[in-house]
Amino acid sequence: MKPLPIKGPEEVEHLARRPKNDPAALDRESSRRVKALAELWPFLRPYRLLMLGALLALTLTASVSLILPVAVRRVVDNFNTETVGLLDQYFGAAIGIAAALAVGTGLRYALVTVLGDRVVADIRKAVFARVIGMSPAFYERTMTGEVLSRITTDTTLIQSVIGSSVSIALRNTLIFFGGFAMMLLTSAKLTGLALLIVPLVVVPILTLGRRLRKLSRENQDWIAESSGNASEALLSVQTVQAFTHEALNRAAFDKVTEASYDAAVRRIRTRAVMTVIVIFLVFAGVVGVLWIGAHDVRGGGMSTGALLQFVIYAVMVAGSVGALSEIWGELQRAAGATERLVELLSIRDSVLDPAAPVAVPSPVTGEIRFDDVTFFYPSRPSVAALEGIDLTIRPGETVAVVGPSGAGKSTLIQLILRFYDPVAGKVRLDGVALDAMARPAFRRSVALVPQDPVIFADTARANIRFGWPEASDAEVEAAAKAAFAHDFIEALPGGYDSPLGERGVMLSGGQKQRIAIARAILRDAPVLLLDEATSALDAESERAVQGAIDTLSEGRTTVIIAHRLATVKKADRIIVMEAGRIVAQGTHEALVAEGGLYARLARMQFTDGPVAA
Repeated sequence: MKPLPIKGPEEVEHLARRPKNDPAALDRESSRRVKALAELWPFLRPYRLLMLGALLALTLTASVSLILPVAVRRVVDNFNTETVGLLDQYFGAAIGIAAALAVGTGLRYALVTVLGDRVVADIRKAVFARVIGMSPAFYERTMTGEVLSRITTDTTLIQSVIGSSVSIALRNTLIFFGGFAMMLLTSAKLTGLALLIVPLVVVPILTLGRRLRKLSRENQDWIAESSGNASEALLSVQTVQAFTHEALNRAAFDKVTEASYDAAVRRIRTRAVMTVIVIFLVFAGVVGVLWIGAHDVRGGGMSTGALLQFVIYAVMVAGSVGALSEIWGELQRAAGATERLVELLSIRDSVLDPAAPVAVPSPVTGEIRFDDVTFFYPSRPSVAALEGIDLTIRPGETVAVVGPSGAGKSTLIQLILRFYDPVAGKVRLDGVALDAMARPAFRRSVALVPQDPVIFADTARANIRFGWPEASDAEVEAAAKAAFAHDFIEALPGGYDSPLGERGVMLSGGQKQRIAIARAILRDAPVLLLDEATSALDAESERAVQGAIDTLSEGRTTVIIAHRLATVKKADRIIVMEAGRIVAQGTHEALVAEGGLYARLARMQFTDGPVAA
């Protein structure tokens, strides 16, 4: 497949900031619109034989349609002939032509519909494959709902065009030129008169067509914004309801939906006006030509059959012009949709795998090293999340990272997983820089328990097996037992085969966390990352899970992010962070004795023992 042009972060940000109603921006979009459909060629190219078959069937139906008026003329001009056999032959030929037209039309429909569905399926897979691998920096600027709108709404438009509109447009183009040639052969005089109305038809198509392109893009932009608005609200529906924000969310959604509707109405109104003007002018011209032709028949200048043949061709040509004016709007909308999808496929991610990645060390021992790392989040380029971090975590060492909110603790995990690249410095695994390896390769050596556990709308068994898809049922259940999740899973109506609902709606916060821990246990990776892994647990569950974590961390490099110091007292080393810097490190006892930030945090959290004293 031909590589798509790559857009850099600056251009992507410009696209995100582009005003929906900026006429200049819309003009720029329309100027590129005709070329946008050419971007579909990489997806069409693998199905050239299917396209050829559809084109042959389309040519057959168009040719048969052009032959039919000749058969009608023969029948009419020989209707009173004394040779009955000849008349029967003409009628038989007409039936044969109708049969060929029916078969060709059915074949064309089947081929182009299959082609449309196949190409759109490939586009959807390509777009999803692209966005599922994008780093979190992409989603800082792009709403998930907008991406989903492009995958669904925009691809549906393309499906309609490839599976219907393009073939209809080509068929009507053939009929237009073929019908026009037959009109000339039938009567050059009447054809010349019919040409007088062509400029009257072309002008509104060109004038209104440009406005239609602008309105089509605006309509699609509003649809995407509406989808993003709804997605954000529904994904946070409990928070919305808890803060009685339903009315405000309804109002916000209503506003963008009405804006989308208003844009659609303007587009529909413009297209309707264009259709009315074109069809009226075309058929008014046909009526005028027919009137002149009727006088020629009465004067003996042409036969009745010839006039009827000319009229049929004129109607076919006029109908093809009307159809093309209708389809033109569809093509413009599909071109806009194509452009929006190509934007996704051509965006350059800020985190890329090297062209020739270095092999991951085998086996991975789990040494993690930060070499003078400085990092800014793309959405906050003026505030350093990490600054001058030098840190080495030895293989098998358990390191806890503590500090106030915003100190940069979770950012360390983000960089270990290479969700982002540091602005300066390197992060290394077993001495190899992460940006020298393929991300999927080294991430297989890492297990993560995030602060907000992710539960998929699947069974409990499938959610745990997410950590290792090849695991057996027995291994899944063993991991659940180690995470102290087995008992509550067994208590569910279907046990391990119970669906957990979207985002784990059936589970408590602590239960979700234990499912996430079981997933990490099942992964059995040499590097374990725990980001507030026990934050949602009650005291009893926390003790149980802490025991599981202690067992799990044995022999593994473990990084624990925690606010609650009680969970990190047993760590081999505690790293204290503040404002993106490491301000202290050592054991719990040493840091308490040293005073400073850790001692203040400990004093606030512990109410007994020497610290309180």
